[in-house]
Amino acid sequence: MFGAAASAGLFDLVVGRTASAADAVASTTGGGVKVASSETLVAQLYGSLKEEQKKILCFPFDHPLRLKVDNNWTIVKQTMKEALTPDQCDLVKQIFMGLHSPEYAQKVFDQVEHDGSGEGSFSAECAMAMFGEPNASASDAAKNKFEFVLTGRHCTRRCDGNSVEGAAFGGPIFYGHAAQGFNEKPDHPKNAYWYQALRANEVYKALDGKQQKIALLDTPRKEDHTNTVKLTGKKQGLPGIPMSELSKDQQGLVKKVLDDLLAPFRKADADEAMKLVEAGGMENLHMAFFKAGDLGNDGIWDVWQVEGPNMVWYFRGAPHVHTWVNIRDPNVKA
Repeated sequence: MFGAAASAGLFDLVVGRTASAADAVASTTGGGVKVASSETLVAQLYGSLKEEQKKILCFPFDHPLRLKVDNNWTIVKQTMKEALTPDQCDLVKQIFMGLHSPEYAQKVFDQVEHDGSGEGSFSAECAMAMFGEPNASASDAAKNKFEFVLTGRHCTRRCDGNSVEGAAFGGPIFYGHAAQGFNEKPDHPKNAYWYQALRANEVYKALDGKQQKIALLDTPRKEDHTNTVKLTGKKQGLPGIPMSELSKDQQGLVKKVLDDLLAPFRKADADEAMKLVEAGGMENLHMAFFKAGDLGNDGIWDVWQVEGPNMVWYFRGAPHVHTWVNIRDPNVKA
């Protein structure tokens, strides 16, 4: 397994990339004991890989596969259970848990297992890959880049130690849930993420008739794998109603939507994402609701999104929840 000296090297690497990064990503238990950051655990995992495992799981940092996101896919053919030891699989679980907030981590993990074949499917059905080398010494930190990517059904998560410049969450991510079967009921019972749609619908209900006509679209939202969340850079003419046409109270409701969207993720990532959204201009955000996919025809819109020049957060709740996310720094070229 990865030695203490190498682990410390990664810790220095992360600190070198962003001020106080260790404090930013390390979590604390209820007893006040600090838990290793996901970045440190990624380095530990990489250091434990044997050469035959690296041939399956490891790629150059600039490999195009790193940029992909989809709703149900495995980044390599071998699942974690097939490619990793049980201890290594446990490290991946710890990495995953650390990428989420203490309030939501277990719920989100349970969702991934549920949407597989149940208990044990996290390692039996998900797959991971490593891009770059997350075990460089501190002296190599300026040149070293890495990204860990975890994939599965309703799961694309990333951990990069800020290697991917200007990208929230290390790049595009995906989450979803089919809580009670493929075709969920209109109220989505037990869905881990439906609360986000309920919050979004509070915005729609607060709009006047003229605003609702702008926000509600007849044309279905298109999906095209990674291009589903391709950023346009446009400040005007995006689908839906712009924030600039909302009252302060209505804008406050949109801010609550963003807070709820970010709630499942660790504070460092949520804070960075919000900072990047604000850099693109809150006034440039557009909120759209789509008639297509209205389960139960109840006017509680299951499909909606928030989009700006440098962000897309697209939530499709029909027939169950699929959510695509991409947020970038508007001043950093992808």
